Amino acid sequence: MNENTFKQLEFHRIQEEITKYALTDSGKKLVQSLSPSFNKKQIAAWLDEVTEAAAILSKSESVPIHALDGIEIILNQMNKGTALRPDQFQKLLLFLDCCQKLKRFMKDKEFIAPRVSSYVYSIEELPDLFEEIQRCIRNGRVDDYASKELLKVRKQISIQEDRLKEKVTSMIKSNKYKSYIQEAVVSLRGDRYVIPVKKEYKGKVKGAVLDTSASGSTLYIEPEEVGLQQDQLLYLRMEEESEAESVLLYLTGLVQQREKELKLAVEVMINYDLLFAKAKYSRAIGGRSVDLNESHYILLKNAKHPLIGKKAVPLNLELGKDFHALLITGPNTGGKNVSIKTVGLLTIMVQCGIHIPVDEGSHISIFQKVLLDIGDGQSLQQNLSTFSSHIKNIIGILQEANDRSMILMDELGSGTDPGEGMGLATAVLQKLYAKGATLLATTHYSEIKEFAYREEGFTNGSMEFNLETLEPTYRLIVGRGGDSQAFSIALKLGMHPEIIETAHMVTYKTEMKYRSDADQDGFPSRKELEKQVMVNRHARRHREDKVNSKETIPQFTMGDNVKVTPAGDFGIIEKGPDNMGNYSVFIKGEKKEINHKRLELYISSREMYPEDYDFDIIFKSKDYRKKSNQMNRRHDENTIISYENE
Repeated sequence: MNENTFKQLEFHRIQEEITKYALTDSGKKLVQSLSPSFNKKQIAAWLDEVTEAAAILSKSESVPIHALDGIEIILNQMNKGTALRPDQFQKLLLFLDCCQKLKRFMKDKEFIAPRVSSYVYSIEELPDLFEEIQRCIRNGRVDDYASKELLKVRKQISIQEDRLKEKVTSMIKSNKYKSYIQEAVVSLRGDRYVIPVKKEYKGKVKGAVLDTSASGSTLYIEPEEVGLQQDQLLYLRMEEESEAESVLLYLTGLVQQREKELKLAVEVMINYDLLFAKAKYSRAIGGRSVDLNESHYILLKNAKHPLIGKKAVPLNLELGKDFHALLITGPNTGGKNVSIKTVGLLTIMVQCGIHIPVDEGSHISIFQKVLLDIGDGQSLQQNLSTFSSHIKNIIGILQEANDRSMILMDELGSGTDPGEGMGLATAVLQKLYAKGATLLATTHYSEIKEFAYREEGFTNGSMEFNLETLEPTYRLIVGRGGDSQAFSIALKLGMHPEIIETAHMVTYKTEMKYRSDADQDGFPSRKELEKQVMVNRHARRHREDKVNSKETIPQFTMGDNVKVTPAGDFGIIEKGPDNMGNYSVFIKGEKKEINHKRLELYISSREMYPEDYDFDIIFKSKDYRKKSNQMNRRHDENTIISYENE
């Protein structure tokens, strides 16, 4: 997988969405570093983990996996000869407490999530370390009772400070210094007690000037009488600092002894953060796990593009069973690009262990490479035209492609002379298919659509277009090529039918009658028109196929029960095949024209019906059969039977 694949399929946006659900910085980094795996067992394990994590979230939204921030930095400082600081020990306390809570939390989830809950057994609670840190560190500092020596020196400091403060206060209030003092307030300068003396009386108070006021009118003097006591206090504070540092070194040593267990706990916690971030994202998009294979088989049931969300039109696609190459046609903005991007993005998501928004029973194949030629790729700096950039990209794809590759190509052969572009596109498709790659491509060339009809392993697909509203429905129909709908749209918008008939003759070399909505004088209906357009468009191709095609069309007989792929519907053969290999099939009360490639014999008519069975019972209406019986018994001038168009 190259960076261009991730960029074009917008996989980074998927990572950003999952990152929003991660609770820790380390978990967010892990999400950003997600990359596809090619190991089926590993991918299946990842997906199963997310499934279990989602089940846990359905029982309890609050999972205790916080308190990780800064822990990795703390552990990385180990064995460097320095002691951890009190605030760092406070973070370790929170982390150890979180580990205990997580073990209790997962203990209750063993039934619904046996795999995920078992990971917590890698975490050791370390109660001795927890209790010792809690005893020695309180309120962000080393506690007085952390050691006897520290308690003793702090008591001495407290006594010395009280004596000093009392001494300085008495000096300020004494009559000896009263007239020299600026204000009767005891101040501290650099942890030493001073008295504020008026500048003009500097010589009246013996001692060291430690500071002056902003105006210079006040001097802050440390009286000579308390200097010695302040030196003693300073010494006690140095002793206190030394004792506190000894406690911190002692605690750091305890942490170092448990460094391995702590790092393992951190790793497990971070992986839990990633796992539950995936699970929360899965719940947000309606995701689920899928069946995996390595045989190029893809079955998407009501798949949605995760970045489009609820507005996305479901995609239904089966690829890799009867064909391995799908060419999608249809009008611009009809959803062709989104369809192939959806397949590529969902494949990468699954291989990264991420649930995807599909219905149950969907399948995804594992690919080593997903290669793309999507977008114009024009580079002003390199002075490459759109066509040149496409060709450069396709050359790279041809070099990299193999039988473990999925190739997504948008508007194949565009950007140059249509004749040459069509020929080049056909040759590229044949070469990629020969390499064993799975192909999904979009095109406007009718010749490429004809190529897909006759080429083994290829099939056409189209994006549905509503001629009534003149809007695309964004639904993919596999098994038939789409039309640009130019003639139908022009007719709908009011262009004279004669102009369109002339255009039809120029394009397809056959005559065709068109009518507007206002005409009611025997022209074909719009439904018949669309059908006839398809017949005429492919007339020349099928004449050539009769001569050149080596394909054997299966011979179904009237009454055969057949299965229609990929929808899975069952129908009954009425007639066929025509020169395009299409059969008339009776499905759910309607007659539909379906290509033989999509039909599989389920039960033959010989097994279902007696030899003299009247198939009019199935294919003809009740009124038709009644009139037919009357005509068989006697001639009736008033009875008229209308035959359906063959």
